[in-house]
Amino acid sequence: MSNIVLITGASSGFGALTARALADQGNTVYAGMRQTTTRNAPQVQAAAAYSEDHGVDLRPLELDVNSQESVNAAINQVIDEHGRIDVLIHNAGHMVTGPAEAFTPEQLAELYDVNVLSTQRVNRAALPHLRAAGKGLVIWVSSSSGKGGTPPYLAPYFAAKAAMDSLAVSYAAELARWGVETSIVVPGSFTSGTNHFAHSGHPADHSVEAEYETKYPGLMDQVAKKLAELAPQDADASMVSGEIARIVALPAGQRPYRVHIDPAGDGSEEVSNLADRVRHDFLTRVGLADLLTVRSADR
Repeated sequence: MSNIVLITGASSGFGALTARALADQGNTVYAGMRQTTTRNAPQVQAAAAYSEDHGVDLRPLELDVNSQESVNAAINQVIDEHGRIDVLIHNAGHMVTGPAEAFTPEQLAELYDVNVLSTQRVNRAALPHLRAAGKGLVIWVSSSSGKGGTPPYLAPYFAAKAAMDSLAVSYAAELARWGVETSIVVPGSFTSGTNHFAHSGHPADHSVEAEYETKYPGLMDQVAKKLAELAPQDADASMVSGEIARIVALPAGQRPYRVHIDPAGDGSEEVSNLADRVRHDFLTRVGLADLLTVRSADR
């Protein structure tokens, strides 16, 4: 039986690629994106054309993760049309670049809203349906920046993704007894197939930004150039969408807790392996080892 999949932030990059890859597998995929009648209207048309040309079920869906009203309406639409959600994918996010001091607290709050609080809005609307079904899969698209080597000028984004990853870790244990699986997908830096850097936000305090430029001239150009050199020639964002599609296709109970797709090798996997082993050992020591595996739906 095909899955009913809902993915956030599916207008471009990892999200759009993943929506197509999952639709190609025979799943019914709701590609959530905001401003479907205005800014993202071309993306809606592209998704509809892909669905028709390839004979798949890919459905653009108005979904603004910054609005609980929009989130609720999107979840209700999926439930009204299918009665269930089998796979929920947290992919929506936004990057900013620049010296941390030059960002206002309000800018950081907006960034955390998109990258962290958005997942809570979606979870509160969708998880009651997965828990009631006693099964399902939640995939979190994290970032190797949370634990790997981190260059300067990306601090607000790195902090937000680290917060989202921590939330995913706790949710994994809290959903286990409900029969709902968790997979945390950790992409490294990809300079091909995404527009993270091209669409990144910038600090509001230009005077502080200019002061930092006197000590760190051209830093982001240097970082982007080196990241591109570190990645193999064939590294592409489709590696991430392909891995997510592979995870979804696995039998229930056999999905990996965490996977890394990091062509540049920033060290995140090594750190995560240690952190995940510590988590495994600690839950076992406190008598909660059952939370490391998902309870079957017939519980």
